[in-house]
Amino acid sequence: MEEWITVISMILFGLFLIVAEIIFVPGTTLVGLIGFIFLGMGIGFSFNYFGSETGWITVGVSSVASGLILYYSFKTNVWSRFSLKSSIDSKVNEGELDLLSVGKEGQTISALRPVGKAEIENKMYEVKTFGEYLDSGRKIRVIKIVSNQIIVEPIN
Repeated sequence: MEEWITVISMILFGLFLIVAEIIFVPGTTLVGLIGFIFLGMGIGFSFNYFGSETGWITVGVSSVASGLILYYSFKTNVWSRFSLKSSIDSKVNEGELDLLSVGKEGQTISALRPVGKAEIENKMYEVKTFGEYLDSGRKIRVIKIVSNQIIVEPIN
């Protein structure tokens, strides 16, 4: 009786790990490999404990059970419960630069090395220079706006 418990528990644990691999950790990872090892060990123990006839029956039953589990899960669309159903269409900081234009002036809040923070028309922006380092508190002017990057130059 103990032999049957060992064989059945190893096969069920192996199948559980393989299903967990497919659902939660897709790809060939350690979980799936360990599942196949347990499945193989359970089948190997059945050959060892009960002989080749019972071993081959165990192989057949395990194969059919694996096939039925996969067929049932795909047929009933079990995997859809774990998939993302919505997508994000918005962008970060979308529309933030609409009020800003070339020629506006402001003041650096942090040192620009060459990227830092600046206040332009009472709003904080992340700005960039063409490689110059500017200290905090310097007057600046917007010279270019390219794909959410604000390029500034110092005002002397």
